[in-house]
Amino acid sequence: MSARDKNDWIRTADELYEKANFPNCIAAVDGKHVRIRKPNESGSQFFNYKNFFSTALTPVADADSCFISVEVGAYGSSSDSNVFKNSTFGKLLDSNKLIIPDPRVLPIDEEVLSMPFVLLGDEAFALSEHVLRPYPNKKLTFLKRMYNYRLSRARRNSRMHLWNFG
Repeated sequence: MSARDKNDWIRTADELYEKANFPNCIAAVDGKHVRIRKPNESGSQFFNYKNFFSTALTPVADADSCFISVEVGAYGSSSDSNVFKNSTFGKLLDSNKLIIPDPRVLPIDEEVLSMPFVLLGDEAFALSEHVLRPYPNKKLTFLKRMYNYRLSRARRNSRMHLWNFG
């Protein structure tokens, strides 16, 4: 993982806002299962919910489609959320050691409300102060559908959608 300072995070957030109209987004996180042969004497640790043996890959990418962090080697039976939470990047994020800037006012906010800088994940990731995910369900209000659309667009702009690792 490369060292970043507050200005790097702000630059990334500004780029993603320009590209996808999603404010204060500093990166996207995803989880992928890479198919492997069953390791000897591993039991079901590497057997995933997709019914094959895998190791988990959890990358974090910025607005330029550059990897900020990649966690490789977790058990296939582990959830994306747990792999991320237990990764080096996830622990640094949770302990506030990534030098992420303090919350800032949204560029379109009329009420002058501050929002923290965030990573965007899919529904497999746990919601937290610095991790956002889409609203679940199909019967959503217009504003929630718009939020999900913009979140998805911001994640696409970090090129997370191009990965297709078996």
